[in-house]
Amino acid sequence: MATENHLAGQRSPYLLQHLYNPVDWYPWGEEAFAKAGAEKKPVFLSIGYSTCHWCHVMERESFEDTEIARIMNESFVAVKVDREERPDIDKVYMAACQMITGTGGWPLTIVMTPDKKPFFAATYVPRESANGIMGLIDLLERIRAIWKDRRNDINASAETIAAALAEKSDPVSVGPSDRKILSRAFGIFSGIYDPVNGGFGGSPKFPSPHNLIFLLRYWKDSGEESARNMALDTLDHMRRGGICDQAGFGFHRYSTDERWLVPHFEKMLYDQAMLALAYLEAFQACGVTLYASTAREIFEYIARDMTSLEGGFYSAEDADSEGREGKYYLWTMDEIRDVLKPEDAEYAGKIFSLGEGGNFIEQSSGRTTGENILYLQSMPADIERLGSVRKKLLAARDCRQRPLRDNKVLTDWNGLMIAALAAGGRVLDDSRYLASAERAAEFIIKKMLVTGDRLFHRYLDGETSVLGNLDDYAFFIWGLIELYEAGFDTRYLDLAIRLSGSMIRYFANDNGGLVFSPLDGEGLIAQTVEYYDGAYPSGNSVAFYNLVRMGRLTGDPKWEIAAKKILNGAQGGSVKYPHGHGMFLAGLQFALGESCEVVLAGDRDDAVFQNMIRELRSLYLPQCVVLVKPSREQDPAIDRLVPFAAGMTAQPGHRSAYVCREHRCFQPVHSVRDMIDLLDAKST
Repeated sequence: MATENHLAGQRSPYLLQHLYNPVDWYPWGEEAFAKAGAEKKPVFLSIGYSTCHWCHVMERESFEDTEIARIMNESFVAVKVDREERPDIDKVYMAACQMITGTGGWPLTIVMTPDKKPFFAATYVPRESANGIMGLIDLLERIRAIWKDRRNDINASAETIAAALAEKSDPVSVGPSDRKILSRAFGIFSGIYDPVNGGFGGSPKFPSPHNLIFLLRYWKDSGEESARNMALDTLDHMRRGGICDQAGFGFHRYSTDERWLVPHFEKMLYDQAMLALAYLEAFQACGVTLYASTAREIFEYIARDMTSLEGGFYSAEDADSEGREGKYYLWTMDEIRDVLKPEDAEYAGKIFSLGEGGNFIEQSSGRTTGENILYLQSMPADIERLGSVRKKLLAARDCRQRPLRDNKVLTDWNGLMIAALAAGGRVLDDSRYLASAERAAEFIIKKMLVTGDRLFHRYLDGETSVLGNLDDYAFFIWGLIELYEAGFDTRYLDLAIRLSGSMIRYFANDNGGLVFSPLDGEGLIAQTVEYYDGAYPSGNSVAFYNLVRMGRLTGDPKWEIAAKKILNGAQGGSVKYPHGHGMFLAGLQFALGESCEVVLAGDRDDAVFQNMIRELRSLYLPQCVVLVKPSREQDPAIDRLVPFAAGMTAQPGHRSAYVCREHRCFQPVHSVRDMIDLLDAKST
């Protein structure tokens, strides 16, 4: 059994949480300062409170670590203070922190002389140095050396300005090298952007929605308007173009020309998922209803044509029918007139840019065929009439011979669509999409998950086969995280945690990256480690994103430590070719940007509480994670999965929002307005 430290006998819940740390904590009092004076050691003061998320992160990451404990116990006197128990102490040293660093929050970290004069201040400090952020191990060693060799300087600084830092350091600043990766990627995208047609480069043009997601998040973090404009303009052109199935919805694989006009007509499940996610982010970023309606259209197509009776999602639809690519999707003007009344046929010809000679150019021959692709020069004002014409064309097209549909169900691609539908349910406040995502997840759990932690890759005609690869784990975990944040069902968070452990166990190599095939799978002549995004994101990039989010959701530092290992492996390629790593960069933006964590505590059936959730979801906060803490009776699992939220409760009939930003936790608030004010406040 672990040994008690000097906090034994204290009553504060926060102090008792640290009772068995290997760090020999003292409560604030004469004994601690007398020891520091007698042994001529600096005092390491840590101030927090029992429901502070980042306080618990720092405890698990650092104060439970034996190496850090050894350094602290040898060279410092460690003092713990509960800010709620001793607000007087907290106010003095918080003022010192704000004077030294320009900011404040909890956990509050102060290093001071034995006579209680501070010379260093910070808030959260990670265990190890990374990305320009000084870690606690290096910080302690640095202060120990300065204390030994430059004691007079420290004393003079402490005496002169009472809360000065001997050598100013900002442990929560972002490393310039990583910021340079993000800005360099933005610069490259700007250089290859097509300002006339949207998208990047010439023909062929691929949707690459993960790149658009990165640009939207780059704008949100940096304020660079052109990043958002490039993403929105590209989404506009794609929605109007022939790459979008204007009659039946969904998107084709890519455009063979630079105008998004002539597609390769194949439809892939992963494209639908990633594009839905991009349009949902665009809707949140600017509020334009076209982006919300486009996501809904994708979901309509998936529900109608790509969902099995069991709830899983099929893989793809072929480009060909009756021996010709695109035949199912093309129209002559005579066919248009056969389907529509004369006035509607004229309207369709105008809005869809149709002509007697056709607008379709056959890629293989370069010749026109007299057939037309439906596309829009601009979105018409009369949406109802457009919808009526579209439905008539779709009904007529359904009488044609359909392209072949690939009915196999793949775990990885289903994971992407589960993520998209869950995000749709959250962003669009539509329970239908959440229900569809949950049904698909239950299908994967029932058919593709064995022994509780092992995924299989493929399901077809009642048979499950092929050990799951990295993408199966990474993409399905993504879907589970989105499911939790959409419906706050802790079953999905629980499974995401378990599968994340399995993913690391089965795929992590000695260099920290994740190999594509399971380590205990078939003995291939080589293993691949992929960071580069292709048609859809790489498994490593999604795993990196997931692990950072998992760390923020659970407060368990091991997940962000695992993410850091992936980051170390990815940096070489991302520096050389950043615009080929869009999803990884989106994850890096999440890791480096202005983070926030929100825990909403209350009765989940309370109307005001539900409105608080709804208002929070209306904000574009791509670097925010949200937990719901209902009563123990409503969800007994949440305290086990997220121990840091155990004390975050609301009084009966009330509701509370616990907000943490930039590793600093604030006092709980109880109204929508106060919550939004905390989230909108500019960092200082």
